[in-house]
Amino acid sequence: MTSHPRDTPQFYLTAPSPCPYLPGQEERKVFTHLVGRRARDLNEILTQGGFRRSQTIAYRPACETCRACVSVRVVVDEFEPSASQRRILSRNADWIGTPEPNRPASEQYALFRRYLDARHCDGGMVDMTVLDYAMMVEDSHVDTHLVSYRRRGPDTAITGHGSGLPLAFCLTDVLADGLSMVYSFYDPEEASRSPGTFMILDHIHRARRLGLPYLYLGYWVEGSRKMDYKSRFLPQERLMGQGWVRAD
Repeated sequence: MTSHPRDTPQFYLTAPSPCPYLPGQEERKVFTHLVGRRARDLNEILTQGGFRRSQTIAYRPACETCRACVSVRVVVDEFEPSASQRRILSRNADWIGTPEPNRPASEQYALFRRYLDARHCDGGMVDMTVLDYAMMVEDSHVDTHLVSYRRRGPDTAITGHGSGLPLAFCLTDVLADGLSMVYSFYDPEEASRSPGTFMILDHIHRARRLGLPYLYLGYWVEGSRKMDYKSRFLPQERLMGQGWVRAD
């Protein structure tokens, strides 16, 4: 028998299942485990190759008859917010995001549950327990953290932290060439503020401040209303058959 060292990635293919984005389509994914001392380097390589991370799994679509899922990343230094995006930034000027260690907490899960119940009650994550959530946040062998968003307080200018209950969170990976937004959620009562868009704009600013060229947004799916928002952050690069292709 041939044995493989723990640090050698092994790739697997899932069975077909209904596509969550396009009616009548089936999806399959190829995936591998991100464990061991090479997990961080492997995550870097795979993210640049169109994979996404979920806990200790890196995956990408491998559908037999469809290529609609396209990995996208924002070109940070050249990004200029549109008029509507500037209004969203102004509307949320009283929010501030603070990086925190990727440690789960009860206030996070309470917000996460309210978000799922209000926004994704028919999604695949709706049955996640508090233990499932804890694993999503802390089960990682790569450089990751939470960004928590709260309202600015009287001492924010000194501490750099907000005050009061959390309004939103984003689990963010730090890569050599950018930030990758793994998963974000927010208080559904704040939906009129467009917090999802605001968190992306804030992460573009964070990547620029860190001197990182890209913000990875995951998959854009043409024809899917759920994913259409990702096409509004321009310029961006989309991973096609010939490599990363610029879209203006």
